[in-house]
Amino acid sequence: QVQLVESGGGLVQAGGSLRVSCTASGSIFSIKSMGWYRQAPGKQRELVARITSGGTTNYADLVKGRFTISRDNAKNTVYLQMNSLKPEDTAVYYCNAQIFVTITTMLNYWGQGTQVTVSS
Repeated sequence: QVQLVESGGGLVQAGGSLRVSCTASGSIFSIKSMGWYRQAPGKQRELVARITSGGTTNYADLVKGRFTISRDNAKNTVYLQMNSLKPEDTAVYYCNAQIFVTITTMLNYWGQGTQVTVSS
């Protein structure tokens, strides 16, 4: 079994910063990539940022220049530093990971979500 545990969400004023983190644990052979998605009320879940085991990153256009994703491979942890937050960034943020549980079997996992609320 693999678990993703998120932390660090909360309430912040517009223009402020937050950092969320996600740690994977359990029967992990290796991790291909980790990332963050978000879902606002009434909207579809959307990609925020992803990072591969090699450090390649990609970001949604809406967060480029404001958010930074990073990863500690030794700790199986991914971080999302969010700066210059806007009210439209308000959403539940979900951690996602593509994890090899054996040398040949890769599965997709989701965290439980952490609420980020940006007040105007």
